[in-house]
Amino acid sequence: MTRRVLWVLGIIVACSLLASCSGKEPQKGSGDGQFTVGVSLLTEEHPFYRQLKSAFLAECKKRNLKPIVLSCNMDLATQTAQIENFITKGVDAMVVCPAESAGIVGAIRKANAAGIPVFTADIAAQGGKVVSHIASDNVQGGRLAGEYMAKLLKGKGNVVIINHPVVQSVQDRVKGFRQAIAKYPGIKIVDDQAAEGQRDKAVTVTENLLQKHKKLDGIFAINDSTALGALAAIEQSGRKNIVLIGYDGDPEAREKIRAGTALKADAVQYPREIGRITADTVADYLAGKKVKPFIPVRVGIVDRAALGGKS
Repeated sequence: MTRRVLWVLGIIVACSLLASCSGKEPQKGSGDGQFTVGVSLLTEEHPFYRQLKSAFLAECKKRNLKPIVLSCNMDLATQTAQIENFITKGVDAMVVCPAESAGIVGAIRKANAAGIPVFTADIAAQGGKVVSHIASDNVQGGRLAGEYMAKLLKGKGNVVIINHPVVQSVQDRVKGFRQAIAKYPGIKIVDDQAAEGQRDKAVTVTENLLQKHKKLDGIFAINDSTALGALAAIEQSGRKNIVLIGYDGDPEAREKIRAGTALKADAVQYPREIGRITADTVADYLAGKKVKPFIPVRVGIVDRAALGGKS
């Protein structure tokens, strides 16, 4: 075998070794300089996530990111499979909106082991290594909802919470709400029931709560799907003078607030800001910049007056 042949073979072997040590094919080496980002949304049925996705995609175009966006439809097993598929594809980064904050930890750790940076948006994970979490300040949002409830009840009354406790962002909302209500000894939280953040389940849960608590003055619903389900049950029951406070600021909920129904106000999030900031944070990190481990996004509250309805 000639020296030239041996030299060529040596080059081939060296290149093969380098490729095998790289762990995964970097997408940035594909020729267009783009980074591929796998995204697993909680759902695309909710207006909040449609807005978040729209802003995220728009910002990706500006930041040279190539997104692969999937929805797990609020199912942990589906989301776990999506993350495993992203690992197989060798994406450069992942964005996850967890279906369950604790349940998703195993999948995130698999991505960690594969050397893929993970970011969470809107909902936090309760374990695994997450580079950055971008979300509304949900504790503050819960406080705003609680303060508004206390204002309308004039510091007195019985209140229930319609919850979805497997999600960290909801835990934070309820925490803030309870903190605010605790300042008013005349208000008692008499029940806390889960409806999984879904409208149809919220109808049933609210019907049961209305039957159980004959004296009920207020309901805090942890998102607008829950609030709209609760509103339907309240209106069907004929019960008057129940103050309902929701969370999100979806268009349908805003219309119900404007119309003067039992839904009096919403703590509001800004999903487009979450989507835009998430894309920017991923792009900055992949470009070698330092990013913050938690980036809170502003929250607010809207009522009938703010929406242009008659007070």
